[in-house]
Amino acid sequence: MSEIRTATFAELDTRTAYLLWKLRGDVFVVEQECPYPELDGRDMEPATLHMWIEEHEVPVAYLRILEDGDIARIGRVVCNAGYRGKGYPTALMNAAVERIGSRMSTLDAQSYLTHWYERFGYRASGAEFLEDGIPHIPMLRQPAS
Repeated sequence: MSEIRTATFAELDTRTAYLLWKLRGDVFVVEQECPYPELDGRDMEPATLHMWIEEHEVPVAYLRILEDGDIARIGRVVCNAGYRGKGYPTALMNAAVERIGSRMSTLDAQSYLTHWYERFGYRASGAEFLEDGIPHIPMLRQPAS
């Protein structure tokens, strides 16, 4: 498997940033037919960490870790359709959980993926809700005790 790359917004080169945003748009906006404000301003926050895997110098899987006070938030977990089934999102989630460590973290899972996120220690923490027409479940990972 290719290595996991990490960078803050300030560390991203222009080409990589473009390709990361394109990957997210290709999956979330085009494939899932969900027009929404994908560029939400949070990518540029100094504490945001972008994590991705490349194949042939092109990002094929991605997620970001945001800082929400004392809680980390994982979001934008995405994989190019042609690279699904290779374990890339799992590798990224394992790396993100390791990076977050014993801190509390949260995410909003598309409802059909809640069992997948449970593999990383996340548990449903609220009622299902619609975000941009897609059912989601808020999930929380408690610090290890």
